[in-house]
Amino acid sequence: MTNATTTRCLRERAGDFIESGLIQRFIIVLIVINAVILGLETSQRAMELAGGLLTTLDRVILAVFVVEILIKLFAQRLAFFRNPWNIFDFLVVTIALIPASGPFAVLRVLRLLRLISMMPKLRMVVGALVAAVPGIFAIGLLLSIIFYVFAIISHGLFHESHPEWFGSLGATLYTLFQVMTLESWSMGISRPVMEEHPWAGMFFVFFILIATFTMLNLFIALIVNAMQSLEEEHCSEEQKMIKEVVHREAEPIVEDAHALRSEVSQLRDEIRALRTLLEDRK
Repeated sequence: MTNATTTRCLRERAGDFIESGLIQRFIIVLIVINAVILGLETSQRAMELAGGLLTTLDRVILAVFVVEILIKLFAQRLAFFRNPWNIFDFLVVTIALIPASGPFAVLRVLRLLRLISMMPKLRMVVGALVAAVPGIFAIGLLLSIIFYVFAIISHGLFHESHPEWFGSLGATLYTLFQVMTLESWSMGISRPVMEEHPWAGMFFVFFILIATFTMLNLFIALIVNAMQSLEEEHCSEEQKMIKEVVHREAEPIVEDAHALRSEVSQLRDEIRALRTLLEDRK
C-alpha cells in the first residue's frame, strides 16, 4: 500500500469519525457545558469557590474544539472551506483563541454560536433569514420611508407644544420608534399630547396600525415563507436522493427478473418442442 493510499484511508477514517453522530452529540454537550461555565464565571461567589476548576474546564473544552477543527481540516483539506458552516466554526474557534483578558475576553462567548452550526433546525432558521435578506431590506426601506413621512408630519404638528419629543427630526424619529415598539406610548406620549391636541390619539393609532401591526407582520411573513421554501427544497432533495437509491437498488432486481423471464420463455419453448417430439413418436 502506497503512502498516498494510506493517507487517503486515514483522511476518510478521520472524516467518518469526526462527522459521526456520537462525536457530534459530544460536541453539542461540550458547547452546553461551556455555556454554563461562562455563565458561572459572571458570579463572583462561583469564581471564589471554583474559579480555577472553571478556567481549566473552559480551556480543555476549547482545546477539544481546536482538535475537532484540525481533524476536519485534515480530513477535508481545501473542501473544508467550501462549506459555509465550516468557515463559521473556524472563525468562532479562532476568535475564542484570543487571550481571555481585557475587553476581548467577552468574545469567548461567541463559541456558543456553534450550536447553530451543529443543529440542523437552527441552520434552517439561519438559512431562512439569509434567504429573506433582500425582502427584509425592501420592507425596511419602505418602513424607513413611512417613518420619515410620519416624522415630518408629527414634527410640524407637535414640535411647539412638546419640543422634548418632537423638537427636532432626530427626536421625532426616536419618539415614533418608541411608539412603534408600544413602550409607554399611551400614558407616556399619546395622552400628554392629547391634552393639547385631543385628536392626536387617532394619529398615533393610525401610525401603530401601519408601522407595528402591518410592517412588522410583513417581516414575519417573509421569514416564514423563506423557511417554508427551504423546507420544501430540502424535502425535494431528500425525495430525489431516495428515488436515486431505490432506482440503484432496484436495477439489479429488474435485470434478474428479465433474465428469469428469458429463461422461463426458453424453458417453455423446450417443453413445447419435447411435447411435439413425443407426439410424433406416438
